[in-house]
Amino acid sequence: MFQAGQEVLIVSCEDDPRAAGRTGRIVDEVPPGPLTNGRWTVNRVGLLIGPVLCHFHELRLA
Repeated sequence: MFQAGQEVLIVSCEDDPRAAGRTGRIVDEVPPGPLTNGRWTVNRVGLLIGPVLCHFHELRLA
């Protein structure tokens, strides 16, 4: 389970493969639900990469 503001490493990302191998910060303050299809919102991934949605298994604590 992640918390808002935690820094995570994106191992892979179905939403945007360019984000793989980068770090970002969790945006969600509550666990993701059906609206995001169970994916966490990760921001601050890169200058040209906007917020991405990643499944739990695609993320690791940095």
